[in-house]
Amino acid sequence: MDLFTKAAELGIQTGFHDGQGQWHTTGEAALKLILDAMPVRTPHRFVASPVVVRAGEGARTVLNEAATFPLTWKILDGVKVIAEGTTEGREITWPRDLPVGVHRLRLVDAKKFPEEAPFIVAPSKAFPGTFDRSWILAVQLYGVRSERNWGIGDFTDLQDLIRLAASIGAGGVGLNPLHALFDDRPAECSPYSPNSRLFLNPLYIDVEALPEYAANDSGDTLAEMRASKFVDYVDIAAVKSTAMRAAFETFYADPTSERQKAFAAFRAERAPLLTRFACFEVLRHQQQTAWWDWPSEWLLPDDATCGAFRAGPDGKDVAYIEYVQWNADLQLKACFDLTIKLGMPVGLYLDVAVGVQSGGFDAWNEQIAISRHLSVGAPPDALQPAGQNWGLAGFNAAGLEVQGFAPFKDMLRASMRYAGAVRLDHVLGLNRLYVVPHGYDADNGAYVKMPLEALLAVAAQESVANRCVVIGEDLGTVPDGFRDHLASWGIWSYLVMMFERDERYAFRGVDYYQPNALVTFNTHDLPTYAGWRSLHDLQLKRSLGIDPGESDDARRYALQMLGEALRTQGINTEDFYAVAHFLARTRTRLLAVALEDLLGVIDQPNIPGTINEHPNWRQRLPTTVETMATSIDRDALHIATADRSLSALT
Repeated sequence: MDLFTKAAELGIQTGFHDGQGQWHTTGEAALKLILDAMPVRTPHRFVASPVVVRAGEGARTVLNEAATFPLTWKILDGVKVIAEGTTEGREITWPRDLPVGVHRLRLVDAKKFPEEAPFIVAPSKAFPGTFDRSWILAVQLYGVRSERNWGIGDFTDLQDLIRLAASIGAGGVGLNPLHALFDDRPAECSPYSPNSRLFLNPLYIDVEALPEYAANDSGDTLAEMRASKFVDYVDIAAVKSTAMRAAFETFYADPTSERQKAFAAFRAERAPLLTRFACFEVLRHQQQTAWWDWPSEWLLPDDATCGAFRAGPDGKDVAYIEYVQWNADLQLKACFDLTIKLGMPVGLYLDVAVGVQSGGFDAWNEQIAISRHLSVGAPPDALQPAGQNWGLAGFNAAGLEVQGFAPFKDMLRASMRYAGAVRLDHVLGLNRLYVVPHGYDADNGAYVKMPLEALLAVAAQESVANRCVVIGEDLGTVPDGFRDHLASWGIWSYLVMMFERDERYAFRGVDYYQPNALVTFNTHDLPTYAGWRSLHDLQLKRSLGIDPGESDDARRYALQMLGEALRTQGINTEDFYAVAHFLARTRTRLLAVALEDLLGVIDQPNIPGTINEHPNWRQRLPTTVETMATSIDRDALHIATADRSLSALT
């Protein structure tokens, strides 16, 4: 079998059209690496893909031509048979009363040929939310200043932000990803390049809020960090790590305390993933090499080996990692509980990165479902003629099927646990992922088909179970019908006003925006309103040797078109509050208002395509959370968001 035939059987598209419509064929050497990176999977013989059924609805599956009859089928939940039957024809009608879950379908045809496939029973749609039209305050948590934090925004600051947001009528607070990064490489600070999407970044812990914390003599250091223009991740990580270690030593010395009992319950509840993560982190610190170069007994995660490791001489270090995650969880939960207490209908809106670093925990823990030899990216287009390689490992279809989609469920559950809404970055990746083998340029990748229907069904399961709205970041070139298909599963769209312009580049009117969506003026990868209006972003990119893809004249035209759009709504000013007023009048059920825009910040949080040329993910807000309310024009904001605000709060 040649490479291209094998690729077709595995859902790998060996060519693609670039942004100019030119056809690219993936080179054979690159294609072979992509094939080699995929787990072995026997092609389906009787069913084309995992079977997906919506609970309480009739569903049918047409069997492939290879099936011979009579054919018997069983649906199993673990070892328990929950339904079974026999068919004499090529179509099976499934029972309506099947329980929600990811089950196994076992088929045996007349020739005694067996096959198994996932059988997913999902709610009819994802959780719809409990609000009509609300808005959230969008924040880069690391950049929040306060009179008491240690140079980086933390979970206590988040509580203060929640109170501020509630006082100005917001239904929640939206955050950058809170995923765990690499604690020993703090300079690698992009929240979208995680070590693990299953655990939290400990830098967001308010160390002084730990019951075991004891003050030390680092006052001058903390004052310098609080005054810094940028987040100094290296120094902050060192000071916080030292303080958390000291707190842990105090905690560890009293094994009979009530806190120890709560800690033990947390460890048991989150096992085995927490145990594996803690062991992985200790080993990573010890080995100082990529995990695929570790001793053979650690090349694959094994719960018995992890249990012995935790019970051995390194057990205290393992417990420390678990202690840190426990306290991060407690502090984030306190934020979540506060949103409930204040009656905020959205609560926390959290972001889920599209992939993970290949050297991190998730890639080690899920070696079947995550392809560490491949990087997720995008093919060449008008803005990125060389294509994009994001340096992140993503899920693969075959591995997810083999694992019963458990890795995807675990990832969703970790983010939804304390959220009223989550955003799935690059939701197009649920349909197909563009992957590039390591060592190759981004234009020599290939699209790999993903089990879209199964992934949407699992997303609906977790959404309903956690009462969490799912928003898909669906920017870019979207296949026809894709957004409608997401909507049929209750997955919301993500609308950015900067991109919503017609053929003459006029901004679309308020009636254009559909209800089940989040609308925002910009994103973390785009200029702030003040930066956009002043043309600062264009000047900055040119100074960095980056083509901004827009001329000054084009921007001035855009500003003119914005003014026209606002005036059609009777809005005669053109500051950010006017834009918020315009967006608040759309039918969208959720509006995100960036805190940077309310505070008039010029520089954007991240400039794609740069690493050290710009202080990405390090910029701090110009005012503290304690004085922030006086820096916001509350009257203008109230007018702008009046019909979306929490009426009971002032």
